[in-house]
This record gives sequence, C-alpha cells and structure tokens, in this order.
Amino acid sequence: MKKLLIPFVLILVLLISACGGKEANKSDTASSSSPKPASTQTGEKDTGTFTYQSESGPVQVPTHPKRVIVLTRFLTGNLMALDVPLVGADEMSKDNPNFAEKLAGVEAVTDESLEKIIELKPDLIVGLSDIKNIDKFKKIAPTVTYTYGKVDFLTQQLEIGKLVNKEKEAQSWVDDFNTRSKKIGEEIKAKIGENATVSVIETFNKQLYVYGENFGRGTEILYQQFGLKMPDKVKAATKTDGFFALSTEVLKDFMGDYVIFSKNADEDNSFQNTQTYKNVPAVQNQHVFEANAKAFYFNDPVSMEYQLKFFIKNFLGR
Repeated sequence: MKKLLIPFVLILVLLISACGGKEANKSDTASSSSPKPASTQTGEKDTGTFTYQSESGPVQVPTHPKRVIVLTRFLTGNLMALDVPLVGADEMSKDNPNFAEKLAGVEAVTDESLEKIIELKPDLIVGLSDIKNIDKFKKIAPTVTYTYGKVDFLTQQLEIGKLVNKEKEAQSWVDDFNTRSKKIGEEIKAKIGENATVSVIETFNKQLYVYGENFGRGTEILYQQFGLKMPDKVKAATKTDGFFALSTEVLKDFMGDYVIFSKNADEDNSFQNTQTYKNVPAVQNQHVFEANAKAFYFNDPVSMEYQLKFFIKNFLGR
C-alpha cells in the first residue's frame, strides 16, 4: 500500500508545479505586453527636450536649459529676467551696469569664439539671425536665432519665455509691465501736457544721434507705452532706419520740449558746451534728463524696468 501511495504523491506534486508554472508564465507575458510609461516611449521626455518653433524652423531644445550662451546684447536681459543660467555673453552686455552682478562669472564670447564656446559646453545657444558661424554653432548645441525688431519688445519676451519653458513667467511680466507703464504714462501726460514733445539723443562712436520709436534708449516706453509725442522732424528722419545722425548745428531742430540724453561718459560730449546747445529751450528749461548710456541701450525687461524708474524720477519727481 505504501509503495502505491508514494508514486501518487509524486504525480500530484508535479501537476501542482506545472499549473503554477503556467500561471507564472501568463503573468510574465501580461507584464511584458503592458504599455510602458510615456516617459520611456517619447524621446522628448526621455531626453528632456521639446520642439521650439523658431522663425527659421523647428529646433529641438532642452526643456530646462542649464548652460546657455547668448551671442547678442539685445537678448541677454530677456534671459536674465527669467533666471536662465548663462555661461557666455557678449562684452557689451558685461559692461552694462544693470547686468554686472548676474554676469560677474559669465565668460565674454562673440560669434567668432568657437573654441571658447566649445569649452563652455552649452546646452543652448541664442543669437540674432545675422550671426556668423551659425552652422558650426548648431553642431555644438541647439541654436535659436531671432531677427532684431521683427516683433515688439513684449512679444519678444514671450518668445524667449517659450524657448526656455517659462512662458507663464514671461506672460506675467508682460501683463504687469504693460499695466504699470501705461498708468505712469497717463500721469506724465497730465503733468507735461498732451502735446509736449520728447526727443531721445545719444553720443555713440564719435557721433550724435536722435532715435525713433523702437530703438531702445527708452523709446519703446516713451512713445509706445506712454504715448508721448516726438517732434515731427525726428519722426520723419528716423522713419526708415530708426535713428538719424545729427550735427551740432541742426541739433536744435530735433530737440523736443523734453530731451532724454543717453550719455556715454567716454565719448566726446563737448557739444554741450556750445552756445547753440545752451540756447535750446529744453536746455534752458532744464528739461534735459541725462541717463547712463551703458545702462540705457536695450529694450529687454531688466533694461525696461531701469528706464521706467528713470522716467518716474525725472518726469514725476518720485
């Protein structure tokens, strides 16, 4: 009897093991055929990139860029305003007193600094559409370029926000600045008069210039946000290029009731000592407000905030 029982028990054990094995195989098969998480199926999430629609076509860029090089002074402040980590910027940006603190440890680069840019190991390069060596930069890191003046300064900040995945922060600044600056503009017009004219002049490269409505130096705020008027001669002279070179002899014809002088201390500003300049009504009425040109050049958020404070102080005295 015992001899018969032992084989029966062995057969029973083998049957139970086989059933268990089949169940395990079913479980393994189900596991391997289950959909994988999206993070392992889409290359964009896997590599931490997304497609940015630039003006020159789609570019695969990092979702959270950590080492950005900006090859144009016109966009440095746009990136800084969104706390984007920069490792390289142009020399003119580094000379800007408003940028100095944040750019203290940032390398000075140009569109010809290929070796230095390679050493900096950027994960994103930003520049203007006319930079040199753009094809070489594309081999180093994703490269996005913009055409200067193609869009207004508010739209430009929104575009930079999209590029670095901070569109909400960019939109927040745009909405806030738009509201604040227009309110200040109404206060200024109420004080100086609806028809008062304002000119913006600057000494640069041994030449005196007057500027139109979209060329930095506070022009976007004065003429677009504040809605102040520019003299007719300035409007006509700057219509094509956005600026116009002046001689001291004709300067008086381009000076408005108020003048913003974006002054380069290291330039020749001797025209201020001439009788022609001293006889200009804006000068005699003490309506010429001098600004530090190095801090006044650009139309990025950092520069615009500085310019707005300057206008509040000089026009409204607060």
